[in-house]
Amino acid sequence: MNPSPRLVAPGTSESTILEHMAEHAIRHMPVVDADGRLVDVFTAQDLRHRSHATTPVILMAGGRGQRLYPLTKDVPKPMLPVGGVPLLEIILRSLANQGFVNVSISVNYLADVIIDHVGDGSSLGLSVTYIHENKPLGTAGALAELRDAVNETFIVMNSDLLTHVNLRGMLSFHDKQGTTATVGVREHLFQIPYGVVNLAGTLVESMVEKPTHRSMVNAGIYALDPKALQRLVPGEYADMPSLLSLLMEEGHSVAAFPIHESWLDVGRPEDLSQARTDSAKWITP
Repeated sequence: MNPSPRLVAPGTSESTILEHMAEHAIRHMPVVDADGRLVDVFTAQDLRHRSHATTPVILMAGGRGQRLYPLTKDVPKPMLPVGGVPLLEIILRSLANQGFVNVSISVNYLADVIIDHVGDGSSLGLSVTYIHENKPLGTAGALAELRDAVNETFIVMNSDLLTHVNLRGMLSFHDKQGTTATVGVREHLFQIPYGVVNLAGTLVESMVEKPTHRSMVNAGIYALDPKALQRLVPGEYADMPSLLSLLMEEGHSVAAFPIHESWLDVGRPEDLSQARTDSAKWITP
């Protein structure tokens, strides 16, 4: 065992990892998060043979961010800064670092602010296009515009997420499962601050002091086959849970991909504060 291993943080660019590995003549590079947990291991062979992914990635950025008002009065939620970098740009940098190149961004509220900043994505090594919502269409409605444009598995992701999830790993998982859709899930712990009394009628059956409940929650990241788009009607509101429920009602299988890497949904003021406190953890070159 090496008591002082060389490590890199999640989100470190592949070129930087390769430089470290070459400089120190090592063949494996552990990726360890801020809490000291191993989240990935890169090898020189993996990195040198990794090519660009043509998989389309759709970022949903049309919401008003009402829970973050008044911060979102003049700035759309995806453009709120974390460590001086907009949330959306942090996501785009991560996509580029993972080899994705084709990105579409669904915009509605203060769309010009997003478009003016991101442009065609070339400054980030991406090719970015836009889906314009004339009205709020939910977390899935805007995807209907892609029904005739997408003919391969694609990724859909909310644009208020900070995560180090390996999207290529998710695509590989989706392919092996052979399902129509895969939803990223994250374990959420909730402790009841009181002793819980379980009853059988009027009799006490058991008592548990401040129990912790574990649930798997929707992480806002999906892999979908093109046939899922046929269930959407252009211009009509639809959210992703409803789309997935409809697919399951029709007999399609939906898989769950567990996300163990760092993940934060920046939907509330306290979440944004946490993201800004840990900004160095999320921002990559």
